[in-house]
Amino acid sequence: MMRRHRSDLAVSTDRSRAWLEISRLRAPDLATTRTAMLDLLVTRADALERSCRPGHFTGSALVVHPDRRRVLLLLHTKLDRWLQPGGHADGDANLARVAWREATEETGIVDLEVVTPAIDLDIHQVTHDGDTHLHHDVRYLVLAPEGARIAGNHESQDIRWVAPDELAGYGLDAGTHRMIDAGRRVLSTR
Repeated sequence: MMRRHRSDLAVSTDRSRAWLEISRLRAPDLATTRTAMLDLLVTRADALERSCRPGHFTGSALVVHPDRRRVLLLLHTKLDRWLQPGGHADGDANLARVAWREATEETGIVDLEVVTPAIDLDIHQVTHDGDTHLHHDVRYLVLAPEGARIAGNHESQDIRWVAPDELAGYGLDAGTHRMIDAGRRVLSTR
């Protein structure tokens, strides 16, 4: 497990950086997703822009409490669903930075640490204001520091730390559960 320091979290327009991050995740059950993501990078010059259709890249963060047992979920204002922090790449090929940036903005927690490589890949459909498109989501484990304080922002109606035995009550999809399981596996090897 490698932790990214702030010097590694600079904006990048080098698409090979995104390619490398996606390629590094070799889980057999993600082979089809990985191939689709790499194909998008090759075939669409605008794959890292939110205007790309039928889909584009996003970065997400499985933010883990300092006790390493609870994860952070937010009730997304626009989608009215419990999700992990995350958002659009907006041209940034450093997808670990995208996950870190979004986690920092959406939680208000300072000094978050991104763990690389990514722990999960997910392609899911999003519909908002009549626009349906795909998010090609590269997901990272993000560690909250001791004394982390949640502030949240306008993008969520609620935000909270959730223990494993409470997850069933949040209506999470299979991809979110897979990401949480992947994060637990990484944490168990430390």
